[in-house]
Amino acid sequence: MSANRVFVARLAGCGVFDPAGDRVGKVIDVLVLYRKTGAPRVTGMLVEISGRRRVFVPIARVTAVSAGQVITTGLIDLRRFTQRGQEVRVIAEMLGRKVRLLDGTGEASIEDVAIELSKNLEWSVSELFLRRPKTSASPFARGATLFASWEQATEEAKGEDGQSASQLLATYSELRPADLASALLDLPDERMLEVAEELDDERLADVLEELPEDEQIDIIAELDDERAAEVLDLMEPDDAADLMANLPEERTEKILDLMDEEEADDIRMLMQFDEFTAGGLMTTEPIICAADATVAEAMALIRRKEISPVLAASVFVTLPPYETATGRYLGTVHFQKMLRYPPHERLASLLDTELEPVKADTHIAEIHRTFANYNLVALPVVDDENRLIGVVTVDDVLDHLLPDDWRAGEEVR
Repeated sequence: MSANRVFVARLAGCGVFDPAGDRVGKVIDVLVLYRKTGAPRVTGMLVEISGRRRVFVPIARVTAVSAGQVITTGLIDLRRFTQRGQEVRVIAEMLGRKVRLLDGTGEASIEDVAIELSKNLEWSVSELFLRRPKTSASPFARGATLFASWEQATEEAKGEDGQSASQLLATYSELRPADLASALLDLPDERMLEVAEELDDERLADVLEELPEDEQIDIIAELDDERAAEVLDLMEPDDAADLMANLPEERTEKILDLMDEEEADDIRMLMQFDEFTAGGLMTTEPIICAADATVAEAMALIRRKEISPVLAASVFVTLPPYETATGRYLGTVHFQKMLRYPPHERLASLLDTELEPVKADTHIAEIHRTFANYNLVALPVVDDENRLIGVVTVDDVLDHLLPDDWRAGEEVR
């Protein structure tokens, strides 16, 4: 091995490569096997490969660990992943657990775990990086840190002294929402709910948009109405509407009454449409401009941080008013076309009027064909008076084309 002692939290997200140097995946976690005596032995790594599939790589097939990368023999065992009885995932289950120091100096929580290669070529837990409880009431205070060998500490009983969700979140802090959602799906249900509740509102809203329907409902069920309203306010209206359509009607109304009035009105409107129609797929927050707006003005709207890449690909031109439901729809201006014109150019001269909008009751099958035929990123949706009421985006179309459990991937071992 290139390194014979590494800290597990630093391995999370590291690339996994075959002997030829080709990347085959990334490290999700390290599994250890508890023994009656001595420190837990490392059995292998949980690795995410293409298609979000999770596979178990036995530690015997890891040939090098160095400079933020893991090298394997290239052989991948495709048997279904099952976590054995005494086997524990270090990141998902150990980090944040409370331990009692055997020297009598009190308790601490595990912030990281070092694994080490012994002379007999066996990887095992060698050292714990610990943090003592803080001694100040200040929200910025943190307890002192220390290192201890496995033999110098003993784990407290599970339950209230089990792994803290905040510690696990610290490990996941750099993950994108889709990857964090994938990581949550990989946790036991109870742990997933604990971690989700620890997320701030904006982060939780982003993650909920990436989770399957059942998990969305489970998480919202754990939140009180006020927090649920705050989180749903921050979600894309179409995603929020899809989620709320699966909640009990009485709770849905309570949450809507607590939400921002404009957001609530959008969600109520979207919930009127069938799930498999343009109305059920669309978002009500596209970029809308007047015909006499300039390229510079449109580009300023596109550059806003909160605008997703898929919505930034086009601006939609209408008569006033310029919020859905707008005045009469006039056409679309594509971002790429704006790049070819000077900042003072009026959008009216750049309109794409060949892209026919669809009605809210257009079936999803027709929408699929339209996206495929014209290589679209977004498709305008209008009402009977030709007023723009929303936009169907390619990511919403893909969500319906893929299997229901595509986010969960396929765990194998």
